[in-house]
Amino acid sequence: MASTAVISDLHLGALSGRDLLRRPEVLAALTATLSDVDELILLGDIVELRERPLAQVIALARPVLEEIDRAMAGRRVTVVAGNHDHQTVAPLIERARSEGTRLEPETIGEPAEWLKAMFRVADVRAAYPGVWVRDDVYATHGHYLDVHNTVPTFERMAIGAMQRVATRVPAGGARPDDYEAVVSPVYSFLYSLAQSARVVRADRSSRVWQAIADTNGHRHLLATRVVVPGIVGVLNRAGIGPLSPDLSGETVRDSGLRAMNTLVDSLGIRAPYVVFGHTHRSGPHDRDAPWGRLFNTGSWILEPAFLGERPQESPYFPGHAVIVPDEGPPDLRRLEIGGPLS
Repeated sequence: MASTAVISDLHLGALSGRDLLRRPEVLAALTATLSDVDELILLGDIVELRERPLAQVIALARPVLEEIDRAMAGRRVTVVAGNHDHQTVAPLIERARSEGTRLEPETIGEPAEWLKAMFRVADVRAAYPGVWVRDDVYATHGHYLDVHNTVPTFERMAIGAMQRVATRVPAGGARPDDYEAVVSPVYSFLYSLAQSARVVRADRSSRVWQAIADTNGHRHLLATRVVVPGIVGVLNRAGIGPLSPDLSGETVRDSGLRAMNTLVDSLGIRAPYVVFGHTHRSGPHDRDAPWGRLFNTGSWILEPAFLGERPQESPYFPGHAVIVPDEGPPDLRRLEIGGPLS
């Protein structure tokens, strides 16, 4: 039976060194899984383009992507960009603009030349902002959901400020170009900063979360009851919201799911199943409330700030993939990546 594997948020080249696919044993676990699939979809944030100059990222990512290329020899690899590697689909976006055409929910083209060069034996292509895996399964990185999210992440606040001073995504129905108008300036600015000699950290939201948590992952009362609500109140009054000061795990999860459903409806996607990444929280898991049509790939980056007291049981634990068979619902799988992670 033919199937498609979907993985997301590799963040190859991250300054933290916690991009796990640069570890041989983790990469081997992934490539072993790829032997049984007909297509691989790299669903965004494949490389980390916000923390290092491009040449450094290419050097760090090349061994991993070339190994994936060999594992997928003769089969298709589809690259879908996210917010941290938006530039990987720049040729596709610029071609649409030069031809005077609009981005569709699935626009097929070529990835950036430097990325395309890493795939010599697989059939590589780019799709943006998403791709139809089957007639009833749509996959997208999910970064447009930040327009609708109520969690005050760095990205959400920057996009809120952009909408405040420039243009807003139309309510009740929008096209990819409407989202691009408010997100791409933020992405371009952060990418440009990374091309300088200065060190730029892209994991701002994760670092803030770590700062307000103790070593057991419990949130400090002063931050959650005083500091965060005060900041959120100021942002909401400034027109950057609506944002919520509630940073509980349940609220973060539910806000992301609501925002993703809003995004899918806004784009007019009528798929019974939608696969996304971006939030780094895999799901749904057995202990979750029903997610409806949504499936999240999780990430391949280790984030101790989100793992809590039982890391192996956390939905933020890395190493998941969504497998889409010929028919039936997608299947979230956790790969056995082996060895202790730190």
